[in-house]
Amino acid sequence: MKFLIASDIHGSLKYCEMLLKAFKQEKADKIILLGDILYHGPRNDLPENYAPKAIIELLNPLKDKLLCVRGNCDTEVDQMVLNFPILADYAVIPVGDKLLYATHGHKYNAQTPPPLSKGDLLINGHTHVPKCEDMGDFIYMNCGSVSIPKENSPHSYMILENGKFQWIDLVTGEIFNQYEV
Repeated sequence: MKFLIASDIHGSLKYCEMLLKAFKQEKADKIILLGDILYHGPRNDLPENYAPKAIIELLNPLKDKLLCVRGNCDTEVDQMVLNFPILADYAVIPVGDKLLYATHGHKYNAQTPPPLSKGDLLINGHTHVPKCEDMGDFIYMNCGSVSIPKENSPHSYMILENGKFQWIDLVTGEIFNQYEV
């Protein structure tokens, strides 16, 4: 199965449309959204082409293709307008003989990991900075941000297929990092 993994759309219609175009071009089976879907939150400036209602209209028809976890900007009122679950704190996905623990990053992250087994994978968004680090007992990955990248990182998403992770620049389509389990 091929997954597109992304985080931190923050209500940007422009970058959500680009992400869905990438989903089609990648021919991925599912999209894993790591939170902060509709709103920008008080710490971020408004993202380009901020239109949360339009994001709802784009994502609801894809409800059978989405696996989402709750970000710190996602609330119960968001769940009322979205036709797919978004309020789980994490999802656990098998990747070969390892487990991928997918979460937003505001509760569980590289500094405060969930209970992982040696060699498992932790992936999140939240910081808006792409990462891939061996933490000794686990591998930590961050897919970056679709709409509000930080620390001069690109607008980005990841692809997971056959145990291989690729970080992809949403604007150029170029792979800028990879990791294989």
